[in-house]
Amino acid sequence: MNQRLKASVQRPGEARAPGPTYQEAILRDNSTPPPAFLEYSYEFAGDEDIPYSHYTSKEHLNQEFEKLWPHVWQMACREEHIPEPGDYHVYDIGTLSAIVTRTESGEIKAFYNACMHRGTALKDPESSGFCENFKCPFHGWTYGLDGTLLDVPEDWDFPHVSAETHSLREVRVGLWAGFVFVNFDDGAESLESYLGVLPEHFKDFHIEDRYIETHVSKRLPVNWKAAEEAFMEAYHVKETHAGGMDYSEPITTYDVFPENVNRFIHTVGSPNARRPTPLTEQELLAQMWGRRGPDESSGVPELPEGMTARDFYANVVKQQLGKIYDQDFSSYSTAQTLDSIEYFLFPNMFIFPGLSLPMVYRFRPDPNDPDYSRFDLYFLRPKHPEKEPPPPPEPLYLEIEDSYTQAEGLGRLGPVYDQDTDNMAAQTRGFKTCRRGAQTLGNYQEVRVRHVHKRVRDFLDR
Repeated sequence: MNQRLKASVQRPGEARAPGPTYQEAILRDNSTPPPAFLEYSYEFAGDEDIPYSHYTSKEHLNQEFEKLWPHVWQMACREEHIPEPGDYHVYDIGTLSAIVTRTESGEIKAFYNACMHRGTALKDPESSGFCENFKCPFHGWTYGLDGTLLDVPEDWDFPHVSAETHSLREVRVGLWAGFVFVNFDDGAESLESYLGVLPEHFKDFHIEDRYIETHVSKRLPVNWKAAEEAFMEAYHVKETHAGGMDYSEPITTYDVFPENVNRFIHTVGSPNARRPTPLTEQELLAQMWGRRGPDESSGVPELPEGMTARDFYANVVKQQLGKIYDQDFSSYSTAQTLDSIEYFLFPNMFIFPGLSLPMVYRFRPDPNDPDYSRFDLYFLRPKHPEKEPPPPPEPLYLEIEDSYTQAEGLGRLGPVYDQDTDNMAAQTRGFKTCRRGAQTLGNYQEVRVRHVHKRVRDFLDR
């Protein structure tokens, strides 16, 4: 290696794992990946440490509730939560609460969850259901589905009250890909602008045509940012999920897109350049067999000559899932079918649009304690083109000590999430005792973590 090239490689942020990039790896597939998968968007974002006080300080948490959460777009629910006029869903973040509802005209609106009389919450936290109007449980003031004040008991005593002055206050609503977003700031940018590259990158996935198959809501023993960050890199896979097994790291791309989006995508079944002796394609197939789709008790088939393990296994998965959901998934590329495709929308939403890993994550801080947070985990499956999807399931609520294996819909992922939760509890303990007082991040593999802190700081410094 000449000295000029060696110097270039050693510049901060330019070091990469041996072997091909993710973009190079998926070009070996016999199917064309979505163009967005071939985009690369990384810039060195610095290497300064992140103070642990950003996770543990109650003052820092209070600043986030004051300067961040009231001003950002955040997913409140799916449209399927409120399919008919009168259906409602309550979204809570800190002290803020919004009732999302569908009006008689079919329009989706959101209102502050507070009576305009003496402030009583109209609906319980996290609740959902159906109502013909919103009636305060304290004194009976009643509002229409469009928020209009309809009735004030003994209105003779309130000549200063009218529908013009005391109808419910609206919360901004935005719709994208079947998700309902809210923003408590009337002056915030539009949702379309806030989403950045997401609409373009997701146009091949049709997330709007999916339904919630599983919903798990778990209390976590860690700050909301650290909870998110546990899922932002594949660096932990080798130790946490593979028991220290050598050469288990996938081929991964880490990307940050202006201004609120970042992602990783990592391969399943690609040859790993870290191995001193590369696996054959047949050996790669044996490693994957039974992970998703086929029954692992069946023998590993012989790989047809000239076919990669990834392409063969993707076809098996598409056939298996096609039988389960009575659909044709043949149009999905190998990368769309197998790979872990994870997009993040600041401040608290992850979307996995792939076929075999179809999750959505949402994280919310505990309003009283920076050491805890709430994690909502959804599985979104493609709707059948001719059949009505089932209604959204009731959430399975789990406490910190409860195992994800209680959620049958998670299948083999339950123990994996338990491993992540164990790390979170240990991390919270370590935050308090580490003498350095700050965490050190990798320049490339943990750039998404740094992006989260940058965006938080953007709001706190405004």
